[in-house]
Amino acid sequence: MVELSDSQRVSWLRLIRSENVGPATFRSLINHFGSAGAALDALPGLARRGGSSGRIAIPSVTEAETEIARTIAHGAQLVAMSEPCYPAYLREIAAPPPLVAVRGGSPELFARPTVAIVGSRNASVVGHKMAERIGRGLGEAGFVVVSGLARGIDGAAHRAALDSGTVAVIAGGIDHVYPEEHRPLIEEIVGRGGAILTEMPFGWVPRAKDFPRRNRIVSGMSLGVVVVEAAARSGTLHTARFALDQGREVFAVPGSPLDPRAEGTNRLIRDGATLTGSAADVVAVLRPMLDRAAPLRLDFEESGDGEAALDAVSTESRALVISALGPAPVAVDDVILHTGLKSSVVSVILLELDLAGRIERHGNQLVSLLR
Repeated sequence: MVELSDSQRVSWLRLIRSENVGPATFRSLINHFGSAGAALDALPGLARRGGSSGRIAIPSVTEAETEIARTIAHGAQLVAMSEPCYPAYLREIAAPPPLVAVRGGSPELFARPTVAIVGSRNASVVGHKMAERIGRGLGEAGFVVVSGLARGIDGAAHRAALDSGTVAVIAGGIDHVYPEEHRPLIEEIVGRGGAILTEMPFGWVPRAKDFPRRNRIVSGMSLGVVVVEAAARSGTLHTARFALDQGREVFAVPGSPLDPRAEGTNRLIRDGATLTGSAADVVAVLRPMLDRAAPLRLDFEESGDGEAALDAVSTESRALVISALGPAPVAVDDVILHTGLKSSVVSVILLELDLAGRIERHGNQLVSLLR
């Protein structure tokens, strides 16, 4: 594991908090420029070449240091993906968050195998009991239970795993409690060795679009996702879809065809999810995977050759890439094949367009043109 220095942590935080920089863009910038500091220096020029007419917003050193200090004062820490308290399996997904705020936990907790339990906020009594039974059984089998701290199934899963270890992933800042009624649950999770985790800035109040980002982390942290009660249009199904995209196992607890809260879970089973009635069903599928160790680290801050790549970009090559893009997502590899340009050149042009707010990055290395 590689611990960041204080100055590196500040640079990483400034970069990921910069305008139009998400996890995928962060990684591309590091790969090109070798360090967060060098990438920060390059941001204004990249955005300008991508067509931005304004000045890209980059947090100051003071602003980053203030966020770090406020996080620490709240009893939490900002953990980089190269460090021991970063969730082991989250490193495996495409574009993991470079930094997460973590309150509680330990390197041992985040190194253990994890399973997510998610489901309806408006859960039935039976749903609560199933979440508790599966959560308790997974804890007894040595798994850490991950969920999203929502009402209903999430809360039941966390409570069942308090003694064995649980991680709550939230959509707001590490200081933000939602729902308010779960404030005592947060304190109990942390007090009994579990953890609260988020990728959002300190003080951030979650919006509706932030919950899918949270769900992506819930599934990304886990070897498998257990769905207990989900309606046909439930946001819980987003977590199951993220799990499939990330190569995770999906489990579903069947319910009555007469209960609309079971429509989504029953559909998951029809589409191939593992029918689940107990923790043993989950353990039987996941146990063979435990011999495969999670990656210990991902290297950043390596020497890059960003200036050479920038020099290779011409007005003509930029126009070629833009003409190859449209509103429908297209694979980056297809753009490279279509334009005949070097992958390093296409990558830099996509960075320019991304920082100018002209493209959207999707999963599986897909991009689309916004304007």
